[in-house]
Formats: sequence, structure tokens, C-alpha cells
Amino acid sequence: MPSKTYSNPATMSPPRGYSHVVKVDNTVYIAGQISADRDGSVVGKGDPEAQVRQIWHNIEAAVKSVGGTLNDIVKTTTYVTSIGYGAAVRKVREELFPGHAPTSTLLVVSGLASPDYMVEIESIAVLG
Repeated sequence: MPSKTYSNPATMSPPRGYSHVVKVDNTVYIAGQISADRDGSVVGKGDPEAQVRQIWHNIEAAVKSVGGTLNDIVKTTTYVTSIGYGAAVRKVREELFPGHAPTSTLLVVSGLASPDYMVEIESIAVLG
């Protein structure tokens, strides 16, 4: 039976009805992250690049909470409310992962949980 742990790091905004991080053996599933700071306030309202940077800050906090780093991320799924935000997503990802980016899927959606959110990224990491 695989070992499962569910967690919500104190460095992230408290979720409602889900866990930010689920670790199953050495695989880590990180819930879709939006540009909320630890108090739940929107970071970068109207600025897709600022939102993407906050999102990756949140993903890093999530993976660090179980002993990993951004280099352990192997898969991302990114949701944008405009294809025009793809450039900001790529820019930040290329800065964070020069030469070894994780697999990635980009989806254009009609909306996210709040109209203030322009981008959401969920990810999977493998530790070890």
C-alpha cells in the first residue's frame, strides 16, 4: 500500500476543501496554484507575468514543504484565460528551467475561480 500524506504549507494561502500537496511515496501532486499570497490576496492583478511569478513561488513552497525543489517538477498543466498570456508563462518557465523544462500542457479556458486570476498552474514532482 503506498504511503500518502496530505498537507497545506503554512507559507501558502489556506485552501478551501482541498489539499495543496499530496505526496504518494516519492511522487508529489501539487494542486492548481493561482497568484494568491499566503494571506489569499491576489498578486499581480492585471499582470500575467507577475501572476506567473507568484504561482511559481507557490509551487516552490509546496514542493519544498515535502523536501523537494523546483528541479523535481516533471509535469505541469497551465490554464490561461487568454492565449496572449502564454508568452509570460514561457518567459518565467525558461528562467526557472534553463535547458531542462518539465513536460507541459497549456490550455486556454474561459475563466478561473476568480476573474482576477489570469493563469493557474498545477504540477507533479518526483523526489529523489
